[in-house]
Amino acid sequence: MADMESRAGPWGGHFRATLALGLPLIGSNIAQMLTHTTDIVMLGWYGVEELAATVLAVELYFVAFIVGSGFANAVMPMVAGALGAANRRDIRRSVRMGAWITVIYCVALFPVLWFSKPIFLALGQEEHLCAMAQDYLRIAGWGLMPTLLVMVMRALFAAHQLAGIVLRATLIGAVANAISNYVFIFGNFGAPELGIQGAALSSVMTAGLSLLYLAHRAFRMFNTDEYRLFSGFWKPDWPAFRDVFRIGWPISLTLLSEVGLFSMTKVMVGWLGTLPLAAHGIVMQVTAISFMIPLGLSNVATIRASYASGSGNHGELRRGSVVVIVIALIVSLVTMSMFLAFPETLVSLFLDGSLPEAPRIVEIGVALIALAAAFQVVDAMQVVFLGLLRGLKDTAVPMLLAVISYWLIGIPAGYLIGFRFGFGAPGIWSGLVVGLAFAAVALALRFQYCIRSLKS
Repeated sequence: MADMESRAGPWGGHFRATLALGLPLIGSNIAQMLTHTTDIVMLGWYGVEELAATVLAVELYFVAFIVGSGFANAVMPMVAGALGAANRRDIRRSVRMGAWITVIYCVALFPVLWFSKPIFLALGQEEHLCAMAQDYLRIAGWGLMPTLLVMVMRALFAAHQLAGIVLRATLIGAVANAISNYVFIFGNFGAPELGIQGAALSSVMTAGLSLLYLAHRAFRMFNTDEYRLFSGFWKPDWPAFRDVFRIGWPISLTLLSEVGLFSMTKVMVGWLGTLPLAAHGIVMQVTAISFMIPLGLSNVATIRASYASGSGNHGELRRGSVVVIVIALIVSLVTMSMFLAFPETLVSLFLDGSLPEAPRIVEIGVALIALAAAFQVVDAMQVVFLGLLRGLKDTAVPMLLAVISYWLIGIPAGYLIGFRFGFGAPGIWSGLVVGLAFAAVALALRFQYCIRSLKS
């Protein structure tokens, strides 16, 4: 890290350092998304009911994961800041207590996943699908702890500019997941045919394998006299525990509020009928893939801001921030151009053109793609500014700004434009643009305030 920072003084050095860290993190995000896509595709081959039940179960699992990942995300700026301050002892403390909170959270949440059928029934889902979804979660729930511990390990390696190790772990997991799905869902190579339970078992095995790989690399690299990462791992460190929790819970609620914004948008589009919902799902998948790039840059922003802040180098903090913002802006403009240039092609990739409903879905999807293009810039900016603020360990105020932007502005605006003004699905998506734009501006102003505070 120190060598890279010494080369990163000029602007070109900042660009190189940002890309060197960002590209593997972006790659690991995309590989993780492809892992989920593989599950959906293979279960779609297996059976419609199994696919529907899995989609239902994964919604709940994803909420559990998002809330828990906030504490793992808190480890990243703490480790990077400790590196900047040349304090290896605090690295051990942050990672250890991040793992502690993760374990406690997963143990507390496991009964919710085990007895999830009443939750799905309360949401008005069909009983046989609820039972299948619960069967899935009773197996997949065992993988929540290793999955979140992987996030803690990811934070450790990424903060040390070792994102290539994170990428390799994700790719290993993606390949292992595809193979084990093929074996256990369909019962190939003499294995029992487990269907939806086979998909859940594959997820657990994949998470365990990824964790073993990262733990092995961490043991070899950080269990030294300088770090002693695994020394006294069972011992509590309540000050560090409180720090991880203090930084982590606002991150969890911020992530949850953003996920809730898109989930509520899906619900409102569903009120309009099947075809708008189908078009919404397609365009949302396209935007989710493109979002992996600014999300990776957000992680870079957190790490580099934390390191510069920890070392007390405010000039490097400002220059590094400008660089990651500019890169995110360029990427978002390129993505926006692609969305506007090839809307029909992007939507048609997810459709069987022979279906009688296909032309109408493409028509709606093209309108939504235009709005998705409109929020590429603001979505990239808001997530990058969130990353920069996390790097400064400022998470509580950004959480409030995000909740206000998403829930008090974005969702009401979408409802008003979509239903009261009669613009339908494009109107609802306009609410996304409004909410994300407000978040981008508010978070940018908050970051400027924090930078000015550092000067005084």
